[in-house]
Amino acid sequence: MSALSYPVDMSVKPEVTAFFDPATNTISYVVKDPASTSCAVIDSVMDIDYAAGRITYDSADKIVAFIESNGLKLEWLIETHVHADHLSGAPYIQGKLGGKLGIGDKITVVQETFGKIFNEGTEFQRDGSQFDKLFADGDIYRIGSMACFVMYTPGHTPACMTHVVGNAAFVGDTLFMPDGGSARADFPGGDAGVLYDSIQKVLALPDDMRLFMCHDYGPNGRDIQWETTVGAEKVHNIHVGSGKSREEFIAFRTARDATLDMPKLIIPSLQVNMRAGQLPPADDSGKTYLKVPINGL
Repeated sequence: MSALSYPVDMSVKPEVTAFFDPATNTISYVVKDPASTSCAVIDSVMDIDYAAGRITYDSADKIVAFIESNGLKLEWLIETHVHADHLSGAPYIQGKLGGKLGIGDKITVVQETFGKIFNEGTEFQRDGSQFDKLFADGDIYRIGSMACFVMYTPGHTPACMTHVVGNAAFVGDTLFMPDGGSARADFPGGDAGVLYDSIQKVLALPDDMRLFMCHDYGPNGRDIQWETTVGAEKVHNIHVGSGKSREEFIAFRTARDATLDMPKLIIPSLQVNMRAGQLPPADDSGKTYLKVPINGL
């Protein structure tokens, strides 16, 4: 598919600044419109010491400081999906700098699924109303003068979206670096075949499209990386590159996922992120608690 098939100008080169969180191997981004001071934050992190039950904001504060020191205007806080491996720092950053918080409209599916797993009461809204914007497949929004395009890319979760911003695409967990392959597809609502189809949508973007990862784990001891291209993924991705078939991918991904442990922070992450990064409501004494569903995941 050619760039002319997409409703954005792919010749625009947004300025992308990455922030790596070593505790969760997450990469967050500040994406700036080259023609203005407008920017967006993608996949921010709130810090948690799970053993101590302590929340801090060092990672988010680095992003706030960068935006303030460069005189930028924050317009959007984007979540590519409901993360299971880190807590979102978006509402904290929004409280400091403003902007609208957006996620894919299938957040409602995730909220329904995990609302049951965590036995949330009727006060927990499952309509996505915790977010300012629910993106549908094909939606266009703007960061300053830049038009941005949203693609629905489920499979890892039912609510995964890829955000195409000029000549850059932010793929969430749909893809990893070529030597990292792809994300797992065994969470509730995940599907290996659907993930393969979504990856093909990403790989149909122009070969020189820059791709930015949400995670990297430095396979085989290499340095952490987060940027590659569609062309490099098509040729070198160890899970889907060089024309690997849908059937091959499903067989590999299913077998691989069966060997994986749950992410260390999946229990707090899902409870917080399905609420748009907010902690569960405090009890009558003013204290906040997280639940641990026994044999629920």
